[in-house]
Parts: sequence; C-alpha cells; structure tokens
Amino acid sequence: MSLLLRTVIASSVAFLTTFYLERFWIKAARARGFVGKDMNKSERPEVAEAGGIWSLIGISFGILVYEALFVYINKTFYRSADIFALVITLLLSGFLGFVDDIMGWKKGIPVWSRIVFLFPIALPLMVIKAGVSRMELPIVGVVNFGLFYPLLVVPIGILGAANAFNMIAGFNGLEAGMGILLLLFTSIYAFAKSLELSFISSIIGIASIIAFLYYNKFPSKVFPGNAFTYGIGAFYASLIVLNDFQKFGVTLFLLYFIELALFTRGLKDGVYKENFAKVDNNGLLYPPYSKSYSLTHVAIKIVNKIKGRGAKEREVVLVLLMLQTIVGVITLAIFL
Repeated sequence: MSLLLRTVIASSVAFLTTFYLERFWIKAARARGFVGKDMNKSERPEVAEAGGIWSLIGISFGILVYEALFVYINKTFYRSADIFALVITLLLSGFLGFVDDIMGWKKGIPVWSRIVFLFPIALPLMVIKAGVSRMELPIVGVVNFGLFYPLLVVPIGILGAANAFNMIAGFNGLEAGMGILLLLFTSIYAFAKSLELSFISSIIGIASIIAFLYYNKFPSKVFPGNAFTYGIGAFYASLIVLNDFQKFGVTLFLLYFIELALFTRGLKDGVYKENFAKVDNNGLLYPPYSKSYSLTHVAIKIVNKIKGRGAKEREVVLVLLMLQTIVGVITLAIFL
C-alpha cells in the first residue's frame, strides 16, 4: 500500500471520528448544561464547551491507524517510538486543557500547576530522546545542548507552544483556522524536505480540524476549549522536534510571539487582557481597550478603519487568518 493511500485512509478515519463524536458531544454537553456564553454576540447565546478534545481523539486515531496499516501490510513497524510519543504527548496536553475547561477557564489550573505539568506532558518525547541536540541560534551560532536538549529544551518548547497557541483565541473558527494554516504550511515544508512523519501527521491533523471547524465556524455550535489549544500547540511543537526543523517552526509561529509581546504590554499597563470585543446592539465589534493588547484587538481596529464601522466577527477572523497566511508564505519562501 502506497504512502498516499495510507495517508488518505488515516485522514478519513481522523475526519469521520471527529465529525461524528463532535455531533454527540454537542448534544450531550447542552443536555447537561456544560455550555458557555458566546461573548462576541450581543444576545450572548449558549454554546457547548470543550469540543476540541474530540479533534485530538480523531488525530490520535488517524495516526495510530496509519501505523497499523504499515504494520499489518508491510509486516514491520513504521516509526513506532515516534508515533506513540507523538500521540501520548497530544493526549496528555489535551487532558491538561480539558481539566482546565471542566474546572472553568476563569478558575482553572493556576500557572504554577501548568509548570508542574510541563515534564509529564513532554515525557514521551524525553523518553525517546527526540530531536537533535545541536541547534543553530541567532548571533550565537551552532550550540550543542547535549542532554539538556531532550530534558530541558524540548519540555520548554512543548509547554511554550501549547500555551502560546491558546493566546490567539475567542472568536468562532479562529483557533481551528489557525491550526489548519499552521499544519498546512508545515505539511508543504515537510513534503518538500521529505520529512515523512511530519507530512503525514500534519495532513491527518488538518482532516480532523476541518471536521471540528464544521461545528465551530460562525455561528459556532461548540467551542474548542483549552483542550484543543493546548493539544494542537503541543502537537505542532512535537512535529518540529521529531523532524528537526526548529527554525522553520519558530518563524511560522511569529504571530504568537507578537501576541506574547502585546500581552506583556498589557501586564505592564496593569491589564490582564481579554480577547473578547465590545459588542453593540447590532452585533458589531469594537476594541475592548484604548490600546491593543492582543492581535484580536489589532484585527478589530483594522476592520474598523477599513469599513468605517464596527467589525463583524467573521471579518476579524479573516484578518487574522490572512496575517497567518502571509507569515506562512514568507516562511516557505525563506526556507524552501
């Protein structure tokens, strides 16, 4: 069986698993009152919470099916250690986010607890000693981290990416759309560089997130939750570590570094920012602060300036997805 056919089958499993589990989850969550208010709409409709966990389940099933097809047809393992490390990392990070979702995003896991969880989440990659310890750093040049790479650099990278991906969020379809774009550009790069594992896993991830986006697009029937954002962030970082393309991965993640800078600006001003907008009676969005403390605030102001009116939620999401697309195209142009 060819790589293409295995990928198509595994991606189909990921898509269908997510699509059907999500449907049941939305009904069950609403029936049990596990809902949250959509803050970017004037009527504040109630939406099922934490549905992104099923996208992670779909990705995990898809990746495991790919490995199973290889084992049963080729009578040998594909990259079993890497595959299982990737899946366990994805599920562990998703579990941390899901616990946070259940406990309430305002009263969830404190920062110190997330740091404690750092090593368990990255443990699978640490166990297999994933990645190459030699890294080329700006100005400094090539540095050999030795054992500090799998035991310190990798965990920091995994938790950092998981938390960073959680920062550009709060609008219908935004997190899913950003996840699709990050994995799309990763898959293009991985295909061009013959990085098979990252290519396959990215395609499977895209298939699952597309299924989730069907329910999460405007007007959303389900929120992704921290389970999704932590999981996809850690998944993205894991793909980079397993195939050693850190410079590409960090560059593609540029918007999240900008988001961190804006967040830090808020802390200096005594503001722990919210991404949600101010909403008028017509459902139009306006910046929540006089200054911008998030790229979502910047996107709202861009639309306000261009349209000469309040922004629509879909317009804000479109601006941010366009920015990520521009970053992706530039990143590919630099590294390919």
